[in-house]
Amino acid sequence: MAERSTAAVDVADNSGDKPLTAKADQSTADGVAKNRERDTEDVEAQGSGGTESPGKASPPELHSGHKLARRYRLEECVTRLDGFSSWRAVDEKLRRAVGVHILPADHARARSVLAAARSSALLGDPRFVQVLDAVEENDLVYVVHEWLPDATELTTLLAPGPLEVYDAYQMVTQVASAMAAAHREGLAHLRLNPNAVLRTSSGQWRIRGLAVNAALRGVSSESPQRTDTEAIGALLYAALTQRWPYESDAYGLAGLPKDVGLIAPDQVRAGVHRGLSELSMRALANDGATASRHESACTTPEELVKAIGEMPRIRPPEPAFTAPPEYQRTTYQQGTYGRPAPHPGVTQPVPAPPPPLQSRTGRALKWAVSALLIAALGLGSWQLADALMDRGGKSDENQTQTDDGDKNSTAPKPTKTLSIEDAQEYVAEGDAQHPGDVKLTYDSSTTTGWRTSSYKDGPKIVIKPGVGIVYDLGSAQEVSAATLSFRYGGDHTTAELYAADSLTPSSLDSLDKIGSATTNSTAATVKVGKPVKSRYVLVWLTALPYSGSDSANYSDAGYKQAITNVKFTG
Repeated sequence: MAERSTAAVDVADNSGDKPLTAKADQSTADGVAKNRERDTEDVEAQGSGGTESPGKASPPELHSGHKLARRYRLEECVTRLDGFSSWRAVDEKLRRAVGVHILPADHARARSVLAAARSSALLGDPRFVQVLDAVEENDLVYVVHEWLPDATELTTLLAPGPLEVYDAYQMVTQVASAMAAAHREGLAHLRLNPNAVLRTSSGQWRIRGLAVNAALRGVSSESPQRTDTEAIGALLYAALTQRWPYESDAYGLAGLPKDVGLIAPDQVRAGVHRGLSELSMRALANDGATASRHESACTTPEELVKAIGEMPRIRPPEPAFTAPPEYQRTTYQQGTYGRPAPHPGVTQPVPAPPPPLQSRTGRALKWAVSALLIAALGLGSWQLADALMDRGGKSDENQTQTDDGDKNSTAPKPTKTLSIEDAQEYVAEGDAQHPGDVKLTYDSSTTTGWRTSSYKDGPKIVIKPGVGIVYDLGSAQEVSAATLSFRYGGDHTTAELYAADSLTPSSLDSLDKIGSATTNSTAATVKVGKPVKSRYVLVWLTALPYSGSDSANYSDAGYKQAITNVKFTG
């Protein structure tokens, strides 16, 4: 996985030991344009078990203009440390900027760097900066990765102050979800810090340095999930307080006062969101001890994703409305065009407009209109009376029949929108899709939602019976239909409804199918033939349309779908 080419500060060790320091040459943000800073290895990752010795290998003697594989032209060295160097380069074949890590083939960490880069490349998750190539050639090992000139690292974002509540919520949600996906594939970061987290110009958060960053510096951990979870907690702590949650200063952030221990963010700074404050403390728990007295510690990214999903969703701030400027009348509009300008400082009264229709012509017009109205009223009254007399007899004859008909007629039963209290992704077989996003399907916003994975075969899902979400209506309700909004159109989406007995049904075969619909558009209404009373309803997708890559939704090309909004009526 591509990374920031700096030996940046890791999650600080608050055990009281003196931090290890190693000086480096100058460095720039790898993939962040025009951002230069000192490259220091302040503290090694907490619980990492130390770093390996780089051995006797020395950095390759390379220079600007040197080409690798007759394709990658080195432009600027951004890091030179521990026997390896990192460069900004140009891929002359595709005419794009890339980043390159280079180290000698006989370097003590060369094998582990190659293995980490290839494992990271196989993940293919767009939430991580992608590894493009990993090669051993001419006594060199080099890793090529994406370069993101439009992204800004979290360190820079925190320089002026803490993040807004919604931005901090989005950051921890997306980073935790991405790391949970990586750990399900057996990959860890181990150097997740503010320099490794980027926000793109579209507002999405991306992570660099997955596996590769730790391999370059020989960092390891006996509990990688615990290490990455605590690192996410430190990121959230810094985003809320603009302070590093340890005694040592790092990343341009001041550490906590000495001898006070780890205190909650809402005790460090006023106005901090209480739920996010507790969440950061649950992730920063050490050996099971946490400052959040009412919740257990989160020791894995998956547990952190679940804890975020249990929080009330934080909505984005309302856009500020700027009132239009007050209307200014010009001199021409005031009817003084050509008149001499008033003396400065003298207030000129605005003449009042004359009362309407006060001239001789106006009075005649008023009388004419009044006469026409009186004539129209008289004619209308005469016609109405004549019609009532003609229909009088017919009304008497039909009165009894009409009364009987009214008694026998049945008015249509009004429908109502059912409230959704909770929801949970249902996994019949294989892995979950994106369980942390299910609440985005009933937040009344069509710009957010829950998405499936991208599948190679389709439209019908062949590797599993389907994917979907179970919704809790709070109590047993009579369900007549479900209205679904999707992100992708095309041939075709099939949605089914099942009445479930809980948020976690034992099997799909045990549920009652109550409706089904297929659509080629981005909306579908699944009607229930006979209204069913149930508290839990499963929305189950069995066929998905094909759609191209969607960077805004972190989705590759394939057969996929995203549910942006769900409404039940009864």
